[in-house]
Amino acid sequence: MAQHILTTNGLVCPFPVQEAKAVMHDLEAGDELVIHFDCTQATEAIPRWAAENGYGTKDFMKTGPAKWAITVVKP
Repeated sequence: MAQHILTTNGLVCPFPVQEAKAVMHDLEAGDELVIHFDCTQATEAIPRWAAENGYGTKDFMKTGPAKWAITVVKP
């Protein structure tokens, strides 16, 4: 299991999700992708995308004013 970091600060939706899709495609089962983002819409879009694709999520937290991080796990 490896942990990968994706920083999408400054990108507006749907780009944080598109960037995450591209990275998740190349990850191995059990790998984690920590996504840092500052798009308010992504607070709903990223967890929804993860659920629709069977990915687990954990450690969804606010990291600053209008900044969040979420960990998505590839099954």
